[in-house]
Amino acid sequence: MKCTTAIRQLAYGITPDAFDEYLQMSERTARECLLFFNMCIITLYMAEYLRKPTLEDVGKIYTQHETRHGFSGMLGSIDCMHWEWRNCPVAWQRQYDNSPLFDDLLNDTAPVLPYKVNGVEYEKGYYLADGCRLILSAAEDPKIAATRTI
Repeated sequence: MKCTTAIRQLAYGITPDAFDEYLQMSERTARECLLFFNMCIITLYMAEYLRKPTLEDVGKIYTQHETRHGFSGMLGSIDCMHWEWRNCPVAWQRQYDNSPLFDDLLNDTAPVLPYKVNGVEYEKGYYLADGCRLILSAAEDPKIAATRTI
């Protein structure tokens, strides 16, 4: 039941106090289950999946996005889904604002792996968001223009 509580909180954005009657579990226990579940995931998968990408990883990511989507230098899609999710919790919307995900780009410590778009060479990749917003483009100084609409 404790795993069910943690997974339901993650999957549906349910608050810990929602399990009082349904699973006969206190808010505190539900919150602790989620914390413990997250700590286990971090312990199990940190070394392989939750680390910063190496230069080799970035090269593979560039190649995959170029082949599949036709975007050179794209590191990933943020908050961009292939299906409509009408019940997205408000707390999860725009969850990447002020995220450490962009710290390397902002601090100019991101891996340098050049790529070309329309004959112009760029050093660092970018993230697509909301389908058509370009976040922290390598073409611009991220400290001046953190986002721009294309």
